[in-house]
Amino acid sequence: MADFSTELVFTKNWKTTQGHTLDVFRKTGGYAGFQRALSMPPADIIKVVLDSNLRGRGGAGFPVGRKWSFVPTNTDKPKYVCVNADESEPGTFKDRYILERDPHMLIEGTAICCLAIGAERAYIYIRGEFGLAYRRIEDAVTEAYKAGILGSNAMGSGKRIEMVVHRGAGAYICGEETALLESLEGKKGQPRLKPPFPAIEGFDACPTIVNNVETLAAVGPIVVRGAEWWKSLSRTQAEGGTKLVGVSGHVARPGVYEVPGGLTLRQVIFDVAGGMRRPDRALKAVIPGGSSCPILLPSEIDVGFDFDAIKTVGSLMGTGCPTVIEEGTCMVRLLRRIERFYAHESCGQCTPCREGGDWLYKILSRIESGIGTEADLDLIESVASKIEGHTICPFGEALSWPARSYLKKFRQEFLLHVERKACPFDHHAIAPVAMSGALA
Repeated sequence: MADFSTELVFTKNWKTTQGHTLDVFRKTGGYAGFQRALSMPPADIIKVVLDSNLRGRGGAGFPVGRKWSFVPTNTDKPKYVCVNADESEPGTFKDRYILERDPHMLIEGTAICCLAIGAERAYIYIRGEFGLAYRRIEDAVTEAYKAGILGSNAMGSGKRIEMVVHRGAGAYICGEETALLESLEGKKGQPRLKPPFPAIEGFDACPTIVNNVETLAAVGPIVVRGAEWWKSLSRTQAEGGTKLVGVSGHVARPGVYEVPGGLTLRQVIFDVAGGMRRPDRALKAVIPGGSSCPILLPSEIDVGFDFDAIKTVGSLMGTGCPTVIEEGTCMVRLLRRIERFYAHESCGQCTPCREGGDWLYKILSRIESGIGTEADLDLIESVASKIEGHTICPFGEALSWPARSYLKKFRQEFLLHVERKACPFDHHAIAPVAMSGALA
């Protein structure tokens, strides 16, 4: 097996006893980045982050330093930082590990972001279903206050950095940054029209930066060791550093791994995660970065696992958590489950999502149960095409991209359901009908 070892940044304390505590974090260099940032001009902090090629790890892949630079400096309004810890995308589970195993890493990065944009208060918006992660980040914030790292005189600097942990109530839509802000303000979690963007008018109509957990966790080490060091950890110049990948599905070793940037998706699956869980079942498809991403065939995974490269094969890296699917899996059933989730999680604000998601779920239910028609396949494409691009937030794409990509790449499988009036798979063994190759 190829050697993809790298200097550990995110995971270095994960296997250490009490690795989530302030004592262990400080012994391994923690808060040195915050200490250094306290003596730096805000513009210099933004520059080192921009020069590092750090890109947002929540799915969008937007350059972090550039996003921070959008916050106006000539305003009398207070500024805020909001951490998006509402990790709710099916198949995504890496941020949870940072919160549980090294929460001070997030606190340090968040505090540095506050210094960079001139904010005195930060909110950590955490998914309501997280139990241990919530307790760990709460305890870590308390430790930081007691140690004088946070508060009205942060690390004796005379600067104020306050931090509040806010628990969500289990709404997937609050992973969208403006819906998160609405929820944080005590309102129903529904996305806002943009512009204005949060960097100009976010929480309480004030300039706000919203970044995800892994993104901010990288900031402390970057400030301490510099942009060139961070870029040296990656095999591609498109984005710097190491990254966390959460591999799930039909692989031999599912889990969260820290890998250097620049690996291919095939290397992540077969070298890092050990390949298929059963040698008698070949790879059928991969969802590259959360259930909303368009699906990829085995012939499409020899591509760099980064934001730009994945786009060249018609999908997205998303959250960096691929789901591996083996032969013998019913794609109609899988898509039906995905659309059921999204139909349930629509905030109801936009008609295409509110109505179209339920329509897609019902059409797929017809096909899987054996009462669908060939016309239903065209109806799926028609409905999905009228959702995509017609909603306030990207939730419309989360509904439509899976439907359109599964239908395009596995249309013959959908047709078999219609022709046989039943699922062609024996769910206890591989069906005698070959479902890859020409059929794909």
